[in-house]
Amino acid sequence: MPKRVVPEERRRRRRPTKSGRVLSETLIVETALRLLHEHGSAGLTARRLGLALDCDPSTLYRYFRGMDELTLAIGDALIGRALRGWRPTGQWRDDLRAIGLRIHAAYLSHPQAAVLTASRVSGRANELAADEAVLGVLRGASFPLPETVRIYHAFIDTTLAFAALDAASLALPAAARRADEDMWRSAYARLPAATHPHIAEAAPLLATRMLTSAYPTALDMLLTSAETHAPR
Repeated sequence: MPKRVVPEERRRRRRPTKSGRVLSETLIVETALRLLHEHGSAGLTARRLGLALDCDPSTLYRYFRGMDELTLAIGDALIGRALRGWRPTGQWRDDLRAIGLRIHAAYLSHPQAAVLTASRVSGRANELAADEAVLGVLRGASFPLPETVRIYHAFIDTTLAFAALDAASLALPAAARRADEDMWRSAYARLPAATHPHIAEAAPLLATRMLTSAYPTALDMLLTSAETHAPR
């Protein structure tokens, strides 16, 4: 006789853990984000997560098929935070800029999680909602479909690439991050004009500019380029 399949909802734990909390996908993701913040990616294990939630690690597999699926859920949760409260205004450039800055900021609020998830494709609800929103903004502005997909591709990849780059810097140990930042004020600032005239000329500006994210500038450049192809 074939084994009866137990629906996913019934596999999930309804009894409180020893600490009195009832497990849920949201609670597991939030706890995983905290562990990533405190211990980095090496600290996100089923055993450590079980300890933090006061449950047997095997219980987690009632909610996620494995740690990789949990990783995808973490990335999707960050995108969900970015979309929270966003509403289209009908001004396509302003709307895309707002979405982009929100996604970038959401990832940077959890840099260790961003390093793990920015390059992944989850197909989960929030990711799909973000993609639908970006495509909808462009189609609502009457961009032809091929141009819509071209701009969408550049927009999403630019946003996630900068999120991963900036998050990787923030995830460095504090001493390493300070050393990188100081390099612009030390090694670069000391280069003589005789051997490196352009760096020497730009050094004072580089010392401040290079400590910030280039994403807002890159985003504006991308949108300006897209604007040249906007329907009149």
